[in-house]
Amino acid sequence: MTNDRCDLLCIDAPKAEAIRARLLGEEGAQEAAEAARALSDPTRLTLAGALGEAESVGEAAGELCVCDLAWITGRSQNLVSHHMRTLRSLGLVRSRRDGKLVMYRLTERGKVLLGAVAGGAPGDRIAGKEVGA
Repeated sequence: MTNDRCDLLCIDAPKAEAIRARLLGEEGAQEAAEAARALSDPTRLTLAGALGEAESVGEAAGELCVCDLAWITGRSQNLVSHHMRTLRSLGLVRSRRDGKLVMYRLTERGKVLLGAVAGGAPGDRIAGKEVGA
């Protein structure tokens, strides 16, 4: 075969229709693409990764406040807050106020997407090295 096309048109209609019925609709695909784009930003990916690691090191419910996230990632609190709003608006993190602190944690959707983007579940990496490597 010299290219990436079939030389013969033969569709397995039952199989193709079953797969088509299970695909995301246009709106679902758009939402999923936006969430994936959110983690394409290195700062947001690092912030999500820090929240994933917080869960693996026993932090209460995997939560971190903005000041912890800023210190961990070496970013300003204003920048962290900006990026966390984006992640929250897309349903990747959840926040709650604890007095004067705003605490963040990954949602289930955030954990799954982080695992898909970063290659593995949060907690599988320590200090940037694969566990057991």
